[in-house]
Amino acid sequence: MENITITDFAAEGKALARVDDMVVFVPWAVPGDVCDLQVRRKKHSFMEAEIACLHTPSPLRIKPFCQHFGVCGGCKWQQLPYEEQLKMKQQQVYDQLTRIGKVALPEFRPILGSVKTREYRNKLDFGCANKRWLTSEELKDEQIEKDVPAIGFHITGAFDKILPIEKCWLMDDVQNQIRNEICNYAIRQNISFFDLRQQVGLLRDVIIRNSNTGELMVIIQFHYDEEDDEQKAQELLQHVADTFPQITSLMYLNNQKCNDTIGDQEILTFKGNDHIYETMEELRFKVGPKSFYQTNTEQAYHLYCVAREFAFGSPLTLEGQGEAPLVYDLYTGTGTIANFVAKKARKVIGIEYVPEAIEDAKVNSQENHIDNTLFFAGDMKDILTDDFIAEHGRPDVIITDPPRAGMHPDVVKTILKAAPQRIVYVSCNPATQARDLQELDSDYQVVAVQPVDMFPHTPHVENVVLLNKR
Repeated sequence: MENITITDFAAEGKALARVDDMVVFVPWAVPGDVCDLQVRRKKHSFMEAEIACLHTPSPLRIKPFCQHFGVCGGCKWQQLPYEEQLKMKQQQVYDQLTRIGKVALPEFRPILGSVKTREYRNKLDFGCANKRWLTSEELKDEQIEKDVPAIGFHITGAFDKILPIEKCWLMDDVQNQIRNEICNYAIRQNISFFDLRQQVGLLRDVIIRNSNTGELMVIIQFHYDEEDDEQKAQELLQHVADTFPQITSLMYLNNQKCNDTIGDQEILTFKGNDHIYETMEELRFKVGPKSFYQTNTEQAYHLYCVAREFAFGSPLTLEGQGEAPLVYDLYTGTGTIANFVAKKARKVIGIEYVPEAIEDAKVNSQENHIDNTLFFAGDMKDILTDDFIAEHGRPDVIITDPPRAGMHPDVVKTILKAAPQRIVYVSCNPATQARDLQELDSDYQVVAVQPVDMFPHTPHVENVVLLNKR
C-alpha cells in the first residue's frame, strides 16, 4: 500500500492508519508519517503492516537514541519527543476510562512526567541463549556467524531467541559493563549458554538491581548439567566479584525448572548481603532477590504521594471526629504503600496473596519501627469477610493496587460490601481499571483522576483514581 498517512496511536505502542475503511496497525510509526506499507497479516476488520518505505517523516519524529531501537521491543516510543509521549498517555487514560468505564468523570489532572527519562529503572532482567537473534538482513549475510550465544532481551514472539544487548539506556551504565563482561567471560571460558528448547546449558539468566542508597545486587541463574558445572559457576561468580567490587549483593541459584521464575527457588549468597535497601522520605525498604519494588524508584515516590493525598485529603468525615482513618491496603505486595501511609492512619491492614511478600511487608514495618500495620496473606475474597471486618474494623479508606488484570469480580463485591468512605485505585492498566470503575459506579463516584508516567519511551502508564461514597 503506497503513500499512506499514519493518523494516530493505538494500543501496545503501535500507530494506525485507515485505508478504505480498514484499520491498519503499524509498529514504530509516528502520526504524520507518509509511507509505503507492507501488509503482514490481514483479518476481517483490520490489518497489520510494517513500514516498507518512509517517504515523508512526521514533523513529530525524532532520532531514537538507542542502537537497538526497532528490534528490541522495550522502548517503542523513542522516535517520539517525551512531551508528545505524555500527551499520548494522557489521551490513552482518557479514552479508556470514557470508552470502557462509561462513568461520570471529573476533569483529569495533567499527567505527572517521570523525573528521569533515561537510566530510570532499578532492575533489569537479561536472558541468556546459545543462539542469538538474527535480523532478516543478518540471516542473508554469509559473513555473519549464526550460532553465537548472547545475553540480552527476549524477542517478542520468539521465546527461545535473545537479542544481544550492547548498551541499554534504561538503567545506570554499570549494568551494561556487568552484563557484557559476564557474556565475554563465558565465551572465553567456553561456558555453555542455555538452550530453552533443549533445556541444557549452564548460563541461564542475569538480574541486576540497584538502589538509591548506592547498593548493587546481581543475581546469576545457572542450570547445572555436567559434573563440573558448579565449579565453572563459582569461577564465573568470583570473576564478577573481582571485576566489580562495587557489587554489594552477589547471588546465584541452580534452576532446573522449565521457566526462569525464581520465586520458588533457593537463592544463595556468594558475596555481600542477601538484600539491598531503597529509601523513600524517612523510610527504608529492604529489597531481597525475590522482592517486588516499583522499578522506577523516583517516580514511585510521586505515585505514592498521589495515593496518600487521595487517601487522606479533605474532606474525609469520620465517625470519631478528629480520629485518623482505618486503611485497608489491598494487593499490598511488600507493604510499600501501607508503610508509606501508616503515619497518617490509625491502622493500616495490608492483604496480599503471596505469603513471601507479606513477610517482606512485616520486615519493612519492623525496619522502620512502624507498629500500626497488620499484614495478612491469602485470597482477598476469603480474607475480607464480615467476620474479618467485625474483628479489625470497617475501613474508612481502601487503597487497591491490583495487577494488570485488575480486580477479580468477587473482590469488587467485597469492597462494595465493606463500604469504605473512599477508595484509592492505583492501576498499571487503565483499561481494566475502567472496567472495575463501572462495577463500583453504583455506590461510588469518581472525583479525581491522576495519570502518572512510570515508564518513559513505552506506551505503559499508571493511573490513580479517587472514588467517594455516594
